[in-house]
Amino acid sequence: MSRIDDDIAALRGYFEAGRSHGAQPSGALLARVLADATQAQAAQAAMAMSPGAEPARQAGLWQQVLRGLGGWPALAGLATATVAGIWIGFSPASGIDAYLDPADPAYVVDLDPWQTFDLASMTEGAM
Repeated sequence: MSRIDDDIAALRGYFEAGRSHGAQPSGALLARVLADATQAQAAQAAMAMSPGAEPARQAGLWQQVLRGLGGWPALAGLATATVAGIWIGFSPASGIDAYLDPADPAYVVDLDPWQTFDLASMTEGAM
């Protein structure tokens, strides 16, 4: 046996013991959680019933959009990607011009995947 097999055999007993012992929360923990939840609900109900409490304001449209996108970090990433896309669109890399040469019919095959099947069927018929 190799050293790895020995290590696995030694750990197997620990894994079996862990599987046989179901982890259940104690009754004291559950009681504390329920007491805390009851206290939080009572405090929230008291705030809602107080006469001087202002009603909660609805978030505006832009706040909802910003929250839906994931906040300011996500909006910054989207803005960066938009600016990069516009920049690449207006000034493409020089290597792309070789594919877009209208005098060369091969660019159609390179950029349109459906044209490859037509070209393959034409070359098979020619052979």
